[in-house]
Amino acid sequence: MNYLIAADSSSNLPADSGVAIVPLKIITDQREFLDDAGLDLNEMLSYLQSYKGRSGTSCPNVNDWLEAIGDAPRSFIVTITSGLSGCCNAAMQAKAVCEEQGQQVCVLDSLSTGPEMVLIIRRLQELSDAGVSFEDAEAQIRQYMTHTHLMFSLENLTNLARNGRVSPLVAKAAGLLGIRIVGKASDKGTLEPMHKCRGQKKALETLAREMTAMGFRGGRVHIAHCSNEEAAAELSSLLTTAYPSCDIKVEHCAGLCSFYAEKGGLLVGLEDSL
Repeated sequence: MNYLIAADSSSNLPADSGVAIVPLKIITDQREFLDDAGLDLNEMLSYLQSYKGRSGTSCPNVNDWLEAIGDAPRSFIVTITSGLSGCCNAAMQAKAVCEEQGQQVCVLDSLSTGPEMVLIIRRLQELSDAGVSFEDAEAQIRQYMTHTHLMFSLENLTNLARNGRVSPLVAKAAGLLGIRIVGKASDKGTLEPMHKCRGQKKALETLAREMTAMGFRGGRVHIAHCSNEEAAAELSSLLTTAYPSCDIKVEHCAGLCSFYAEKGGLLVGLEDSL
């Protein structure tokens, strides 16, 4: 049993991932950046770092999702959290259109973004390859999603604060010299700051400790970084020292996640002990 898998670009997946990727947009008063394979990420980050005006993001519309699904008889759509974006709502509208035409579509609100979405998609691909029926795959993936989590370590929360995603007071704290905010995605899909850490080393140690508190015992981990390979490598080392059997993948944030994580940020998707 095979089914199409689609996701928005906050998943950070490359074009050759086997997933139909629907791009979001990063928008300013002067420019618009499409979060697809043609995006010059370094150029976007440099521009945004010097830009002082309004900026925000725009989610795919219903037609974008319909184009991604096409005439596939069975599809799964994985979206960025509905707590931060209207992406899931647009996908639900596309689902209704497809079901009127006899197609089966399951929309999964990740209540997260980036690397946690990748964990979900990776499991869906395994279920598809194993020939699991669409109905059983939906039941299994929803159960699996109760055991996946997102944590983050951010050096700058300016864009999150400007777009109402975090408190300006929390963002101001992150702007102080050497302070990093460590937190998680809440059960409602919002960002929940937990710790203010001075320095990268302390932030990574705190991140690893909180992962263990969440139930991580050496399963899958996806680390997405925004121009901070050093921190991703240091966190990988901490985790493999504590849990030698853990399965760690590291990737760079794409456009949408880079906009919110900003330079130096880490997003970490993890499995608990299942």
